[in-house]
Formats: sequence, C-alpha cells, structure tokens
Amino acid sequence: MLNKTPKRTGTYDSAREALADKIRYVQDWPEEGVLFEDLTPVLADADAFQIVVDELSDACRALGAEMIGGLDARGFLLGSAVAYNLGLGILAIRKRGKLPPPVITEEYALEYGTAALEIPEDGQDVHGVKVVLVDDVLATGGTLIAARGLIEHAGGEVVGNVVVLEVPELGGRDRLRDLPLVVINE
Repeated sequence: MLNKTPKRTGTYDSAREALADKIRYVQDWPEEGVLFEDLTPVLADADAFQIVVDELSDACRALGAEMIGGLDARGFLLGSAVAYNLGLGILAIRKRGKLPPPVITEEYALEYGTAALEIPEDGQDVHGVKVVLVDDVLATGGTLIAARGLIEHAGGEVVGNVVVLEVPELGGRDRLRDLPLVVINE
C-alpha cells in the first residue's frame, strides 16, 4: 500500500491568492492586443496547485458531481486531480481526431471556422450520471457548450461548469446562464 504524501500547508490562504502570485502574464499572445494568463507556473507550484484543486473540488462537490468532465487539455490536468480528490471518475473530453472510433462528436463555432470535441461512444456509461465540467479558462463558452452537448447526447446530465479563470469581455458567462458557473478566481 502506498503512503500518502501529507497535505501541504500555509503558503496560500485561497486559490485567488495563489493565482495572483503565480499566473504569468504574456502581452500580445497569441495575438496583438491579448493579455494571456499562463497557468503553467500555478500548476508547477505544489502549494498553488493544491489549493486551486481543493477549491475546484469544493465547487464540484457542492454542485453534486458524480463524474468530472475534463476538457482538452488543461481541463484534463485539473479535472483528473479534482476527480481523484472526490473519489470520482474522469471523462476526458477530447479535441477531434484524438480518439479511436466510434465517437460522439459535437462541433462548435470559432471566430474563423469550427472545431469539435469528442468522447468515446462506448467504453464508459454516463447515462443518468451528473457531470460537472472542469476547464482552465472560460472565454466564449463554446467548448463548455459543446462538451455539454456531448454529455447530454450520451445520456448524462451536466449540472454545472467550474473554471479557474474567466475572460469576461468574450461573453462566455452569458452563453452559460442556464447552469451554475463557478469561477474560482472571482
């Protein structure tokens, strides 16, 4: 049997504090006029990562999660840690072309074109399961809406969305008004 590593203590009182300390800001990336908030330093710091995951876990528990849906790609990292914390399974919601067939596909609009998310058509049963979607950033809301469509197509029920950061000027919150939304950096 593995010995569990003890919980870290003391560096941060809240995820918001950890995020304020560790987020790396990159001006004009990925394009001119955008201030990119890089979570990599947050994920790399054990204390910051732990308090972020703990607060994401608290939000998912409060929403009644029976399974976590982690969105490609940082939602995998965060969602897996949350699922482990809560003793739940994780459904990896992948970008198009990353899973072998058969898959369920949901397309969504981008500024110039479309993209798609996929989940396996078989191999896991989400029918009747309450799923909370976990991702790093809420921007336009397109990926969370597409992920919800996938879960519902497979017979599951999305009961909420939990993210670390939000880009308010992109309007994603307005597109998700019919479900609870938790942004831990608020």
